[in-house]
Amino acid sequence: MKNVKSRTSRGFTLIELMIVVAIIGILAAIAIPKFAELIRKSSEGASKGNLGALRSALSIYYGDMEGQYPTDMPSLTVGGKYISAVPVAKAPNYHTDSSTVYNQTASNNTGGWSYNNEVNNANQGTLWVNCTHTDTKGSVWTTY
Repeated sequence: MKNVKSRTSRGFTLIELMIVVAIIGILAAIAIPKFAELIRKSSEGASKGNLGALRSALSIYYGDMEGQYPTDMPSLTVGGKYISAVPVAKAPNYHTDSSTVYNQTASNNTGGWSYNNEVNNANQGTLWVNCTHTDTKGSVWTTY
């Protein structure tokens, strides 16, 4: 009798490999848009946090100066007492990241920050994101 070796299959067939690649492709097609949305949400959260930090610095300055708002936002950074630097405003998909502060009473939709420094204006000392577009929740940036 001859010694017959049984053929055992080792490895994967081409069909099995193609199915695995197709499944990975489907999962990637689902995950990549979600990942991009998460990046946008994190940028929006950073802007909202920076807005809160700037408003807090404004409040502290207002208290220290006995009811006077600064004439411009860079005044808050002098000596680092209120804030070390004006943070970046991020309005993803609409404007580039910017720490520019525009002294104005209405948004000009160019990105950065808007600060109302107009004396005797009822809204003096108001700070907002200088963007009239909406965030991922559908809220206009100037409403924050």
